[in-house]
Amino acid sequence: MRSTAIGLPSPRLAGRDAAAEAVAGIVQRPGRSALTMLGTVLGVGAFVAVLGLTATGAGQISHQFTVLEDTTVTVEDNGPANNVAPPNTNPPIGFPTDADQVADHINGVTAAGVWWPVSLPGGTNFTGSLALSATASQTVNLLAASPGATAAMGLSMTAGSPLSTYENDTRQHVAIIDTTTAAALGISPARLPSDPAVFVNGIAYTVVGIYSSAQRVVTDESAMLIPENTALADYGNPQPGIGNQDEAQMVVATRIGAAQAVARQIAAAELPTDPSRLVVTSPPSPQNLQSEVSGDLAGLFLVLALISLLIGAVGIANTTLVAVLERTEEIGLRRAVGARPRHIAAQFLAESTALGTLGGLIGTCIGVAIVVIFAAAKDWTAVLNPAYTLPAPLIGSIVGLLAGAYPALRAARTSPLAALRHA
Repeated sequence: MRSTAIGLPSPRLAGRDAAAEAVAGIVQRPGRSALTMLGTVLGVGAFVAVLGLTATGAGQISHQFTVLEDTTVTVEDNGPANNVAPPNTNPPIGFPTDADQVADHINGVTAAGVWWPVSLPGGTNFTGSLALSATASQTVNLLAASPGATAAMGLSMTAGSPLSTYENDTRQHVAIIDTTTAAALGISPARLPSDPAVFVNGIAYTVVGIYSSAQRVVTDESAMLIPENTALADYGNPQPGIGNQDEAQMVVATRIGAAQAVARQIAAAELPTDPSRLVVTSPPSPQNLQSEVSGDLAGLFLVLALISLLIGAVGIANTTLVAVLERTEEIGLRRAVGARPRHIAAQFLAESTALGTLGGLIGTCIGVAIVVIFAAAKDWTAVLNPAYTLPAPLIGSIVGLLAGAYPALRAARTSPLAALRHA
């Protein structure tokens, strides 16, 4: 539209003027502007923090998915369909007598062996043979283990040595125990050369080793390990079938990155005539686990970020609408001196967009600070993707622009005569 006054230039509103008007409107009402921006600050801050924390957590997936878990394969005996054990096994154990050696021939295996919890009658006592020793008050798990199994368990020996192949083949009554059980029975590492023994319901087992910790199977248990052939002779065979109290299992330690390949081969290698009898559990893929963790975190927190942004948009729209009602006289005066409806609309849109942009900038800074502080507290490496972080303030601008659309349209439709009469 052109000016109706002859000789006067057409009214216009330059971008610099609109920006100046927007800044003036924000500065004149600092308290209201701060509260209006709060929703946008929270929304954009949550958006940046969520993406940053998700990327940081995914980058530190090794803290949750450890190298130990990535190198452990478990094989369980599910039992034959006709309850008949295959040849060359310890019936009804579904593993061959040379299970350790068979597994060792698979590329990527560092140690492997069969173990199972020995089924004991109720009230079984574990008593040390040394003077002043007592009955173990806590529950001790008696485990049968092949030499390969004790190696795969990754025992940290404080005294003595793990179970040997000779002790297993000759069915020696020997055992290795953890430090907690040793302390309860009055057996110290210093006394190990005197050949202390542990009596299990009257059967003596010479303690040949004491371990302080284990990487696999008996990580947090008080356990006493005896050779598998000794356990078969003294207590009989374990029962097949997953879920049985004394089911036989195989623990396999692999090199890093070889667990998946070992898991695909080991059942057929151990029981080529009936590989389906063995149930193999391999560690999950680190890539899949990382994707799941990232997806779960992002999906959960992005919903919260969107809710915060919605609240911020409502706040900006409400404040801008109130400003339109409060400044009716100013709108009427501007229209009377030649301002066009689009100029009025641009003025209020600029103000709401400026509020959103400022809130987006503050929210981005807060989100980045949260990621950095959280990563530093966890001793992690903060991961921030510039493709998401740098454009984040634009989210605030878009929210402000959309939130101010209706109030700006209402202001543009204000009649100059009605506005001046209202004054």
